[in-house]
Amino acid sequence: MRKPVIAGNWKMYKLVADAVATALALKPLVANANHCEVLIAPPFTAIKTVADRLEGSNVRVAGQDCSTESEHGAHTGEVAADMLRDAGASYVIVGHSERRQLYSETDTFVNRKARVGLAAGLTVILCIGETLEQREGGIAERVVSRQLTGGLRDLTASDLDRIIIAYEPIWAIGTGLTATPEQAQEMHAFVRRVFAERHSEPSAGRLRILYGGSVKPDNITGLMKQTDVDGALVGGASLEAETFAQIVNYNR
Repeated sequence: MRKPVIAGNWKMYKLVADAVATALALKPLVANANHCEVLIAPPFTAIKTVADRLEGSNVRVAGQDCSTESEHGAHTGEVAADMLRDAGASYVIVGHSERRQLYSETDTFVNRKARVGLAAGLTVILCIGETLEQREGGIAERVVSRQLTGGLRDLTASDLDRIIIAYEPIWAIGTGLTATPEQAQEMHAFVRRVFAERHSEPSAGRLRILYGGSVKPDNITGLMKQTDVDGALVGGASLEAETFAQIVNYNR
């Protein structure tokens, strides 16, 4: 049985005081959410403080990104995966569409980040997804398969048990558009099938695949009813504690 994951990505929002206030407001609202894992990904500057305030709770902390480099050194502006872990994070997001689109990150870069994240003891949330142009051009599955294969290259069987995939159709991120539950299920099933072909059926059965793309309280229930949807990577709707809590508590 795959335990769902509901993750909130705060992106480049919230100064430390606001991040702490939101985390503390969220904490009691999801305290009884034993049906899923709850994660929030604050900006780098707030990870340590937020993680300290959430210690002992069921809310975990993730980094929004990490460096491709595993060794400390002269990499100005970068944050190493073990620095995230040292600050209190237990997960890291890699390959988010905004990193791919705005900062030209390739599958090779994403794969390097996944490997250093795993080496640092973090669970890696690897993001994949197609643009509207690619979907309308009939190559969505080809794009997603390439990103999945490239992102997971050279990982071991034990590595794969600490990988979570987040399918985020780029055309549905911050646009108000959302893939229908049926569209999400179709692509999630495809991802699981590709994963099984390249790795194994048992590992594919354990793989958790999250949906990301304008997830809100009014569409989470329909998404979570799908066989291959194992949770959500939530953007804007995770910035307010009450709204995010409604998404976390989708089963009530």
